[in-house]
Amino acid sequence: MPFDSTEVRAAYENFIRVGDSGDWSAWADLHTVNGTWVEHSLGTFVGREAIRTAIIDVMASAPRSMYFPVEFAMFEGDRIVYYPWQCLPDPAGGDEVYRFGCVTILTYGGDGQFSYQEDVYNPAEGNAVFRRWIKAGGVMPRPPG
Repeated sequence: MPFDSTEVRAAYENFIRVGDSGDWSAWADLHTVNGTWVEHSLGTFVGREAIRTAIIDVMASAPRSMYFPVEFAMFEGDRIVYYPWQCLPDPAGGDEVYRFGCVTILTYGGDGQFSYQEDVYNPAEGNAVFRRWIKAGGVMPRPPG
């Protein structure tokens, strides 16, 4: 069943808003109960609760100041492809850029939720950005526990 483009766009805009909030449990709720998240560096997670566990775990080790501005988004039916930068603020308070690119593919599953997400990026590039950021004074959060 095709979804109305207004519904798909509204779900995407909410997805971006919730991701920007840093509430990763709420972000997981935007995936269908049997949804799939393919994260090329971490693996494939099937089911909302597996997605929730994975995102909360990975983001616990990321700085809370990380942010994800969207360069562009394309919509075709229930599919969205967008390019969110993975950004860290300049630890020196200047305008040095610490970011790496990502392509995210979403498939809308109805009721404001997505049935599929795939994040495509170069983990080596991400690691290099984090190393450069830490060398400039960035501080990673302490692992929970």
